[in-house]
Amino acid sequence: MVNVVLSKIIMHENKHDQIIILKEKDGDRQIPIIIGVAEAAAIKMKVSKIRPLRPLTHDLLGSLIVKLGARLEQVVINKLEANTFFARIVLMRENGDIIDIDARPSDSIALALRLDAPIFVEEEVFNKLQFLNG
Repeated sequence: MVNVVLSKIIMHENKHDQIIILKEKDGDRQIPIIIGVAEAAAIKMKVSKIRPLRPLTHDLLGSLIVKLGARLEQVVINKLEANTFFARIVLMRENGDIIDIDARPSDSIALALRLDAPIFVEEEVFNKLQFLNG
């Protein structure tokens, strides 16, 4: 797995789809992921340190994870199929049990940013992107 960080958020006012760029933490490879407006706004708010008056969905989910005695261990972008990225949220409970949850990359990244969890991309995803881009 490759550790990545959020590098850019590209928001288009007149389009429904937005783009986030994940960059390899110790390298130059990048992954563009198309996400929805709401998820892009949630990510942008966190990056810009804007605190809403009331918790938004990702804030609520983060609070639930913590209050239920779990910790977000990591987010993994684990698959690319038919131009769609897939992700997993990996939680650890207080007793050491691991909970692995299927999720959209956009929600996973928004949550990871809120809970200071690392984001990883499977090497196979980088390889598929390289193959698709020639």
